[in-house]
Amino acid sequence: MASIDKASVRQQIDGIKVEFKQLHTQGKITPEVHALMNSMLLIIDLILSIFQERLTRKTNKNASIPSSQMAGTDDTTPGSKSKGRQFHGATLSNRRTYETVTIARVETCSDCGEDLSKTTRSGLERRTRIDIVFEKVVEHIDAEIKQCPRCQHTTKGHFPADLYGRKQYGNGVKALVINLLLCQMIALNRAGQMVQSLIDETLSEATMLQFVLRLHETLADWEDRAITQLLQSPVMFVDETGLRVDRKNHWIHVYCAGDITLKRLHQKRGKEAIDAIHIIPRYGGIIVHDCWASYLSYDHCDHGLCGAHLLRELTFMVEANQYAWAKNMKKLLQKACHEVSQSDGKCLDNTAYKKLQKHYRNLLARGEKEMPVILPKAAGKRGKMAKSDAHNLLDRLRKYEAAVLLFAKNPHVAFTNNRSERDLRMAKVKQKVSGCFRSELYAQAYCRISSYLQTMANKGINPMLAIQMALAGQATVGSE
Repeated sequence: MASIDKASVRQQIDGIKVEFKQLHTQGKITPEVHALMNSMLLIIDLILSIFQERLTRKTNKNASIPSSQMAGTDDTTPGSKSKGRQFHGATLSNRRTYETVTIARVETCSDCGEDLSKTTRSGLERRTRIDIVFEKVVEHIDAEIKQCPRCQHTTKGHFPADLYGRKQYGNGVKALVINLLLCQMIALNRAGQMVQSLIDETLSEATMLQFVLRLHETLADWEDRAITQLLQSPVMFVDETGLRVDRKNHWIHVYCAGDITLKRLHQKRGKEAIDAIHIIPRYGGIIVHDCWASYLSYDHCDHGLCGAHLLRELTFMVEANQYAWAKNMKKLLQKACHEVSQSDGKCLDNTAYKKLQKHYRNLLARGEKEMPVILPKAAGKRGKMAKSDAHNLLDRLRKYEAAVLLFAKNPHVAFTNNRSERDLRMAKVKQKVSGCFRSELYAQAYCRISSYLQTMANKGINPMLAIQMALAGQATVGSE
């Protein structure tokens, strides 16, 4: 036993079991020693399974660790990167396109010098140059001031209703600033420098933040309508992630269904926050999540568990302890997911579902036999018995069987909870690029505005156009 690794430890323990069984068969071990050794081997098996789980490195392939925390995971394979969301052809109203066509005429033959000025051309070959010329539009409105010659009363002309100050910026400038801060995640000072280089105007940080707050207030009605539509959807995807606000940890809770994405900020992660946000307590459909206990405490709605999380956990069990049941369960879920995606109704019929359910339960029964037995708690001992991650996963798969397999029974339920995780991803990117928020008010504004922009992006609308629509009071929800 000069060197020990996971495989050698398991092999040596298995060898000891075989030798002990042979000695017992030959009658060389007393009943008392046999009972004692059996108990010790059970304890060793349990300790070994926990030891091998701790020794196995967790990655984004076998656990819920983000790729950004994994060294050397950049995918440089050609064609592996997505081109991103494609927006439809709607464009901004405050833009102009100047397009010209210039003919490069042929006057003489390049070979013999013959005059070709009157020769009919046989074709055209076009090359195009596209460039940007920034145009600053300054509109002055002078209100006349007149004094009545009869009563001497002074009358002043009326300014437009949206021109309430001596100097203000139009929706185009506001949309650009908000897009730079919230979509492109540029820091305040750098966003101010960029705007100054475009329009030769210096915007203070307070002015730019005021643009954000104004849009935040404008979208309050949009958020209420979004919540109403979420409550009417048959399935809702939910998740949460941490966000630093004023050097304290807060949580962004996301709720999404169809085209709608809604993010809400709270200082807590669990049931207290969910009750305060007051969406799930009013919801009667199906919520898809990653088996967070706070979600499971709401039994008035149905639950669907994320298959991607389960597959990663099963992968870890195979890598750590080479459990056959975990390997077969992973294959079963992947096969069921494929069958559901290929079916016309996006679900299995009753016969296929019962077959899946039977196979699922058989694998759980095999898992109970394959893994070490958990010894009963000794009398007088307090607390829970120590269990390995594999035991906890097996218990979870058994307890929430209906939620695990709901994707195969209900066509509205997806196999994974990737939808909500994608909607939360940019919040983590913003925190990594621009740092945390100094005020909870601006963090709440970020959640509401980014919810609106993500919803509009799901409909194929460019964020610059979406911001101008909201500032003009034309924000829409979902399929409106």
